[in-house]
Amino acid sequence: MKPRLSMHLINFAAEPPGDWQRLFDLAVAADRAGIGRLVVSDHVVYGERLDRYADPALGGLAGGRQPTGPDGAWLEPLTVLAMVGALTERVRLCPMVLLAALRRPIVLAKTAATIDVLTGGRLDLGVGVGWQQEEYEAAGLDFADRGRLLDHTLEVCEALWTQERASVSTEELSFEGIHQMPKPTAGTVPVWVSGTVNRRSMARLARFGSGWIPWGPDAADIDSGIARMRDAVAARGRDPSGIEVAVNVRLERDSSGQPQIAPTMSVVPALVEAGATDLRIHLQTPQGVAGAEEYLSPWVEAFEAAVGS
Repeated sequence: MKPRLSMHLINFAAEPPGDWQRLFDLAVAADRAGIGRLVVSDHVVYGERLDRYADPALGGLAGGRQPTGPDGAWLEPLTVLAMVGALTERVRLCPMVLLAALRRPIVLAKTAATIDVLTGGRLDLGVGVGWQQEEYEAAGLDFADRGRLLDHTLEVCEALWTQERASVSTEELSFEGIHQMPKPTAGTVPVWVSGTVNRRSMARLARFGSGWIPWGPDAADIDSGIARMRDAVAARGRDPSGIEVAVNVRLERDSSGQPQIAPTMSVVPALVEAGATDLRIHLQTPQGVAGAEEYLSPWVEAFEAAVGS
């Protein structure tokens, strides 16, 4: 579980940008500079009650605010990652987080496996239940049942990825002797489970998860969050030592507001010691591949020095 430096590709805009070339230039630059993972966001549709994102009871983030209005332009993340995968060679690719239950499970399994195979095994699948009731209603699904729907989706995907003759029996469907090829490169697509340390998300993580995407208070106090996650997973009979963890790294800035590499990276060894393996920075890079690569390379070098690579 080598720690990776990751970045968020902004696959949304408050207003249609005209073209999305900057997103793809940044992806190429990040790959060349040695960024370890690129992540993208997901919303399929929007309702008009965006203030609900700030309600943790619905799965939102206290004090949080959506980055666009309901008519913001949001690119579908798996489609974006397929194109990014074609433009890059090494960097891992991950939706963080995909509202997986909104997709038909057999189609999601096929799409993810296809991206994984075509990119040489570089796909991770970050999943969560989301916060927006309207997205589930527009898909004809019960928002109150979103946790079970996600578990069902992952169960079907896992069966199709790992079984030569797949069989599934759930409340939603039952099939046996079903074939879906090609299988993912490493035999499955690594799944990263988003959520707080609660009963349902920890059961999901213990069953399906290769990695954990902390949320809310568990992300804010990551040392305590990782400890609590490990206890919860162990209580469900799984060794938590193999579970990766995503963490946001706060940028330290000088008096003029410019991000500073050394002070920012000074916290990385402690985060890795606590269990973080995906350490994400949010940087504003120059436009164009060459300028962005030149800007990112010292950040990657400092990160590798901090983790002893």
